[in-house]
Formats: sequence, C-alpha cells, structure tokens
Amino acid sequence: MDAIFGTPGPGVQLDVTPASAGWTYLAFSIVELRAGETHTSTLADRETAVVPLSGAFDLSLGDETHALSRTSVFTELAPVGYAPPGVTVTVTATTDCVFSIGSAPAEGRYPARVIQPSTIRSEIRGGGQSHRQVNHTLAAPIEAERLILYEVYVPRGTWSGWAPHCHDGREGSPYLEEVYYFRMDRPEGFWMQRNWRESDDPAEDFEELMRGGDGDAALVRRGYHSTVACPGANMYFLNYLAGELVGEERATPPCFSEVDTWIHDDWEAGAWGLPVVTNGDLQDS
Repeated sequence: MDAIFGTPGPGVQLDVTPASAGWTYLAFSIVELRAGETHTSTLADRETAVVPLSGAFDLSLGDETHALSRTSVFTELAPVGYAPPGVTVTVTATTDCVFSIGSAPAEGRYPARVIQPSTIRSEIRGGGQSHRQVNHTLAAPIEAERLILYEVYVPRGTWSGWAPHCHDGREGSPYLEEVYYFRMDRPEGFWMQRNWRESDDPAEDFEELMRGGDGDAALVRRGYHSTVACPGANMYFLNYLAGELVGEERATPPCFSEVDTWIHDDWEAGAWGLPVVTNGDLQDS
C-alpha cells in the first residue's frame, strides 16, 4: 500500500523523500504555517517548486520576494514559485497558509521566478465517467529541468487517468516518479487508486489498491494507474513528477493500457442507460 495519510495541524503535514519512497528523483511536502511563521530551504543540487493551496504568504526566491495567495484549490488557480539549485526559498506566512514544496535533481539551467496562472495551459480531457479538467501547472513548454506539475479537477463519482497509463520505463514509457496529493470538497469524501501491471511475465505483475481522504496522498512507483472520486464529493489532486526526462523532453507522453484505449475513440460507446432488465415492477427510490 502506497497511500500516505496527512497529519492535520501546523508544520509539515506530509513528507515524501527519495529515501522514504524508495526511488531516486522526487521529493514532496505539504506544509502549514501560522501567520508570521517561516519555512526556509536551500538545496545545492535540486530545483524547487512551491504551490499555494490556501492562505497568503511572501515567497522569497533569493533576493526577490513575491506575494502569493489562494483562497482555495477549488476556487482559483495559483501562481507557482520556481527556484534553481542553490537559491534560498523562504515562505513567510502573512495569514495562516498551506502550500506544497517539491524538488528534483537539477543543474541550474533556468532562473528563479513566479509562474502566473495566465500562462498555465488548461484543458478538458476525456468524457463520460472520465471527464476532468487538467491544468499544466509546471509542464512543458513552461521551463524546468526535471519537475513536472499538474492540478486536476475530477467531478464526484468520476475516474481520472482513463485509459490507465504508466511511466515506469517499461513498455516504451519514460521513467517518472509521481505523487498524487488529494483534496476533497466535502470532509467525508474519499478517493481510491489502483496501481498495477498485468503482463506476459508473472514476475512483473503486481497489484496495489489504496484509499484516502482530504489531505492524503498516493505514490506511483510503477505500473498502470487510475483514480476515482466517491459519488459524494468532488476531487482535486496535485501531481508532482520527476524522472529521466529533462527540459523539453518533459512533454513526452506516458504509455496507455492498450486493452482500454478503445474508449478514447468514443467515450459513450457501450454505455448503459437505466433500466437494463426489469421484472415489470421497477420503482424509483
């Protein structure tokens, strides 16, 4: 099981490191600060990306300071702070705030800056019960070395990542490590995720089923994966990815499950309406 449950309250609520995840590239944290508190990081050989999730703070990237804020992940897109290796990243809370901070190995090809929401590409993907909004928060052509970020909005009872895809270096896919960080718009809401592989080689097969709620996360180390929101709550998730792709290579697509890609041609093909079969005494409830 690779679900990670967040810890409510100020401080580091959730922390993923290469050592704790058992992988090579990606680090990811969720941090909550009270007004006036500060979080500082300087990484000599890693690039860093900071995403506001709620509240307001001053983000210092070396000698430059930017005021960032977000009411909620469910109401607006947010600016993203980016820093190359060696630049001190300081978050100073002007109100109570929550933000994500992630990093990956880098050489320092791109400058520190804030990426504004107006430059972030947004698209609607899929259809039927796999209909979602995908925001390319830090994805090519927005410049970074290894980091890739997406913010995704999924209606209640709907799947994301269908047809299932993989990016673990197998079947011709690129190698990328990935964290899904989830928020639900109702406190009782929950999500479920499946990571798996079914192949001709039984030694390659595996199955991971996990579930979590608002503020929890899932790791994707390998295999195909897909996620679903419960029928009672809309779902947001933030993806941080990093791996072998560098610069413009970050636009390389994943590999899709061939047995499921037929749905891309017609999202309504084979869909049932109700009733299907009855005994002649069908009642609504």
